Amino acid sequence: MQDIKIAFFEVSKEDREYVEKNHQEHKILLFEEPLTVESAHHAKNCEVVSIFINSKVDTAVLECLPDVKLITTRSTGFDHINLKDCSVRNVRVSNVPYYGENTVAEHAFALILALSRNVHKSYMRTLRSDFSIDGLKGFDLNGKTLGVIGTGRIGMHMIRIAKGFGMHVLASDVRHDVFLSEILHFNYVDMDQLLAQSDIISLHLPYNESTHHLINEESIKKMKSGVLLINTARGGLIDNNALIQGLDQKIIAGAGLDVMEGEELIREEKQLLRHSEKSSSKLEELLKNHLLLSQDNVVFTPHIAFYSQEALERILNSTMESIENFRQGTLVNEVKM
Repeated sequence: MQDIKIAFFEVSKEDREYVEKNHQEHKILLFEEPLTVESAHHAKNCEVVSIFINSKVDTAVLECLPDVKLITTRSTGFDHINLKDCSVRNVRVSNVPYYGENTVAEHAFALILALSRNVHKSYMRTLRSDFSIDGLKGFDLNGKTLGVIGTGRIGMHMIRIAKGFGMHVLASDVRHDVFLSEILHFNYVDMDQLLAQSDIISLHLPYNESTHHLINEESIKKMKSGVLLINTARGGLIDNNALIQGLDQKIIAGAGLDVMEGEELIREEKQLLRHSEKSSSKLEELLKNHLLLSQDNVVFTPHIAFYSQEALERILNSTMESIENFRQGTLVNEVKM
């Protein structure tokens, strides 16, 4: 295959500078907005389209891209791409499976520390010129039990960090890496045991039909009272209604969320409220999110766990490697149904 035309969507200023400096071998078009039916005309004659998590690839979008042969997402998750629709149109899909296991795990621990030492609550209080320490007593991580749900690369790095804090670790996964469990001194247990015995629970698994609302009303009832819940994976893993209820009942003492179900509605709030044809279910989801974000024992960051300079460079380099291999007739990191 000769030189190919590539369109990148959801490109930040840093992305643009890095790509223009380090990847000049192809004709690359760079756009800030997500890939949508409205923006797809930018990539009408492109063989390769690179996207991020806010671009939704479905039949309607694919119909606007008659020449596309490869869609590469600059993320590990690919639930924003309809793989069936791509397969029907012989469009191949790749992702970036490994780029920031340490990056995301470090962010998850930042959320844990913000909650365990009441950093966020203290900050909110000082904004009101209240410098009292009543109710701000934290707790040590040393000796506490961390429950890690999902022991892929990020989950394993989470365990390594936890061991540095002197924590006990329980893990739950469909696959057990017995060798690493012996080396890192953690135990695989069933989900019910992890929920019941963990002081802190951190989610590190993909989002799909089987993991949708994994954390729900029933699973929260099984949790140890006063648990902290951390999610840097995908928002749909947690049922927002159940989370709000768990916080109200004080089963969950605090939540650290880098992702949230319906998080895209927060970014679209003004537009959503301006258009009456939007469904009431979306407005309801928006209100739930506001209810969560208003609580001082909920720490929310806007999907930035991956967002370090080093991780961004690894993401872009891995994406360009996939594109180059595809140009030469092979494809690394291919995602299949």
